[in-house]
Amino acid sequence: MTSDVRPTRPADDRAGPGTRMPLLDVLRGLAILGTLATNVWIFTARGGEGVMLHETDMLSPMGAYLADPSAAGLAQGVFLLVSNGKFLSMLTLLFGVGLAIQYRSAARRGGRWPGPYVWRALFLFTEGLVHFTLVFAADVLMGYAAVSVVVAWLLTRSDRARGAVMWTALSLHLAFVALVTAVMLADTPPEGTGVPDRVAALYAEGGYLDQVAFRIDHFLLLRLEPIVTFGLLLFMFLLGVRLFRAGALGADGTGRRLRARMLVWGIGVGVPLNVATSLAGPDLFLVDRYVAAPLVALGYIGAVGWILDRVNPRGRVVGAFSSLGRTAMSGYVTQNVVCALLCYGFGLGLAARFEAYGPWWVMGLWAAVSVLLLVGSTLWLRRFPAGPLEALQKAVLSRAPGQRGAAALHGRFGDRTS
Repeated sequence: MTSDVRPTRPADDRAGPGTRMPLLDVLRGLAILGTLATNVWIFTARGGEGVMLHETDMLSPMGAYLADPSAAGLAQGVFLLVSNGKFLSMLTLLFGVGLAIQYRSAARRGGRWPGPYVWRALFLFTEGLVHFTLVFAADVLMGYAAVSVVVAWLLTRSDRARGAVMWTALSLHLAFVALVTAVMLADTPPEGTGVPDRVAALYAEGGYLDQVAFRIDHFLLLRLEPIVTFGLLLFMFLLGVRLFRAGALGADGTGRRLRARMLVWGIGVGVPLNVATSLAGPDLFLVDRYVAAPLVALGYIGAVGWILDRVNPRGRVVGAFSSLGRTAMSGYVTQNVVCALLCYGFGLGLAARFEAYGPWWVMGLWAAVSVLLLVGSTLWLRRFPAGPLEALQKAVLSRAPGQRGAAALHGRFGDRTS
């Protein structure tokens, strides 16, 4: 699959040499905090990551409100409704944008493609494997690495070939979701018993190495999401490539027009669909997370672009989100390390201690960690040119075969143009 050909700059690539796209960094920063807004409920749940095996219904956005129509249930439901699946889809699309930027950079240098990129994908997969094993079971990096190799090769094909793969992937994904959802609606599952006590005790009181062993023992089940959503990941990557080359993320009139369309479709169509699937309960969980959410994510991108066109781009808030976006890999791993240390039994064990406080403390935890990441990334970049993991990646890849001159391309969730 590594054809190793010399890329040519796409004729429809509207971002010229030296063009900065500030929107990209802000979107990356927002996507990092948005994924935390979903994952924080896993860290704070009874049984921690065990809920991914025993209580997947917990992440049905309005599930808490439907089970408990109280102010607390409504707050949790709205919080998850805003975040669940949307920012993961945004992150996936931005990764496709990053691949398109790297391909364009290789074309300017006259380098071969995807040859050296395979080392980058291997590094990413290794990062994800380490992150999954030592930190957090809901890692996204391994799946991204696998899909990125396919998309990197597709970038050497024609627009027609990429379009065929893109829409075929979406069709197969929608067919799979429809089939599984039909089975869920037709079948009446037995009453669930929730997370077993032994799993709950593991995350509330168990040691760190015991949790590592739990992830390894349940590796395939905990890695099921990137496998069953491979078609969606492939579609979102290729959609990111198409949007970038069409100029949707640029600061010119073309970019504003395309983002306006994304805003209308994502908010006008995606949000009502998302609300409907959320209120329908856990039986439509797959439709909610893997069909409605990606559509809403497009609306979020359009909304952020609309806001950035009307605020001071050098303001502190915009600057903080941009800094987090420039250190996206470090921010993604850091937020999970911090939450694990705060919530699990080998750390402070706050999940068990604050269980009686309901969703309020969980949302407070998300806000506190978000502020930590925004401030921390801003201060870090005042002293260093890149995040710690971004710098490590650059140093390692600079020694890989065929990477001479390519090490300047760094930033795992999408290289920024410069």
